[in-house]
Amino acid sequence: MLFGLTGLAYLLVVAAVICDTPLVDLDWSLLLFRPYKRWPEVQPLLNVWILAGQRGPSAIVACAWVAWRSYRIRSLRPLLVTGAALLLLNVTVGGVKIVTGRLGPHYAHYVGSPELFSGGEIFPSGHTANAVVTWGVLAYLAVRWRRTGTVLAALTAVSIGLTTVYLGTHWMSDVLAGWAAGALVLLSLPLAEPLIAGLDRRIRALRNPHAPE
Repeated sequence: MLFGLTGLAYLLVVAAVICDTPLVDLDWSLLLFRPYKRWPEVQPLLNVWILAGQRGPSAIVACAWVAWRSYRIRSLRPLLVTGAALLLLNVTVGGVKIVTGRLGPHYAHYVGSPELFSGGEIFPSGHTANAVVTWGVLAYLAVRWRRTGTVLAALTAVSIGLTTVYLGTHWMSDVLAGWAAGALVLLSLPLAEPLIAGLDRRIRALRNPHAPE
């Protein structure tokens, strides 16, 4: 049910942008409000914080912890779960970016336009979706600290999304779609667990063919 509701929310945001609804007006209102000019004192801090949603830096931190976790429990499951989540994220979000071709706020041409099918790659927000998936996967794998990790991951994803709006690098609708897209990836992980477990067994069998089943 949660997966279905999240998927519906994602589709509604996509439809709202494509159909040029009041959500696009909200996008423009926030852009023309120019929060980065109204509160410039926090911009240096947010320019650093935004790295928590950038694929490269966040992936390095996440993969280091996941590798340590795999070593500690003597299982490739954490690495396989992380790999599956990132692959699914890249395919789903990347596909929508290419299809919609939306331009970002700094490259927008016409006030009030959704700026779709113009060769851009801004919708949904990759920064936001990546923050949801990367830190959400760590919370998913941190069994003892899952509840605390979930809260921290949610706060990080929310703040990253709002930071992109503050900096003017994403529309608010990009962020809404990014939150939904990332959540769909996380909600898909339990469904992929049987496949991941089977792959883990096969890899361990190849590495140690004489080990008991």
